[in-house]
Amino acid sequence: MDCLFCKISSGEIKSDAVYEDAEVVVFKDIHPKAPVHLLVVPKEHIQSIAHLEVNHNDIISKLIYTAKNTAANLKLNGYKLVFNVGREGGQVIDHLHLHLLGGWGNAKESLNI
Repeated sequence: MDCLFCKISSGEIKSDAVYEDAEVVVFKDIHPKAPVHLLVVPKEHIQSIAHLEVNHNDIISKLIYTAKNTAANLKLNGYKLVFNVGREGGQVIDHLHLHLLGGWGNAKESLNI
C-alpha cells in the first residue's frame, strides 16, 4: 500500500512525532493551521470516518483520548479536534486522522513541543 500515513506510522518515513504507542502516532502537521497543529493517526489503515465499521469503536475512542491527553501534556487551555471526511470535506490523505489544533492563547510555550 502506498499510504503516506501508513509509512509514517510504521517508521518507514520519519516524522516529528510527539507521542506513539502500539495503536496510534501523534505528529506535527507539515502545513500547520494553528500554533499547535498535530495529527493523531491510527496505525491501522482506515480510509476515513466514512469507512468506519462497528469493530473500529475502540480506535475512535483511542484517537480522541490520545488527543485529549496530548493537549493536557502540552498545557493547552483550549483546542479544536477535527476530522475531515472525503475530498469535499477537506480530507487530503486517505487515511483516517484527527487534527488537534490549539495554542492560540499560549502559543509561545506551545511552539516548543
